Amino acid sequence: MNTIESKTIKIDGRNVHYYTAGEGEPLVVIHGGAGDARSWWGNIEDLSQKYHVYAPDLPGYGTSQPLDGNYYIPELSDFVNKFTKFLHLKQFNLIGHSMGGGIALNFALKFPSKIKKLILVSSLGLGKEIALWLRFVSIPTVVKALGWLVGSVIQFLGWMLGQSNPFELVMPITPVFVRIGSSIANKHEQSFILEKYLPKIKTPTMLIWGGRDPVVPVKTAYRAVKELPNARLMVFKRSGHNVHREQKKNFSRLVYEFLG
Repeated sequence: MNTIESKTIKIDGRNVHYYTAGEGEPLVVIHGGAGDARSWWGNIEDLSQKYHVYAPDLPGYGTSQPLDGNYYIPELSDFVNKFTKFLHLKQFNLIGHSMGGGIALNFALKFPSKIKKLILVSSLGLGKEIALWLRFVSIPTVVKALGWLVGSVIQFLGWMLGQSNPFELVMPITPVFVRIGSSIANKHEQSFILEKYLPKIKTPTMLIWGGRDPVVPVKTAYRAVKELPNARLMVFKRSGHNVHREQKKNFSRLVYEFLG
């Protein structure tokens, strides 16, 4: 088994932490908003048997320094571009989960020549539907009134109420995610939506979803796969939002088959 290395580099004068392992074609994996690169740990172990995996902590997550002021998915897509340039990755495969999927999707629109194949896992940005508790987090007045603790409290309540799969790892929502939340959703729906741009994405794409996803419902994926010119969809009917962790071995098999 390949050893996972923890590394820190400087991009624009800020510390950026990432994990890396393996050899072969480069594969960049982007975590979601409620975690950091550690959420990919088990997947890195599997995927590094065939690919050279890079899993960065996004700015403000893990031990990566935040960007200045408020920043949103387009800025995070630019970060991924700078990160891969620093590592001299001219072309690579890209996987994004949840918010990381929205970042990967935005990256594919801005820098299509850099991606060989794209995998979106329970991705944001494909439609309006999103969990009630995430819409709640996005309201600035709620965040201001309850403080940064609001994210963890709401996620815990959602778990208790059965809005998420009780067997999923519940990770605390970070202050940065609460800040980014207002650019992702409002009190009614997702507000960062790239659905109308999907026909422009010619990159071979795979959507992987949980049939019981409580955050972004699977109907979003069924609709999106029809708009993407070169895409396929795999649904694990009994899985939730963190399907890459719940179905780790099956997830790896799908990735191997799709990326080649």
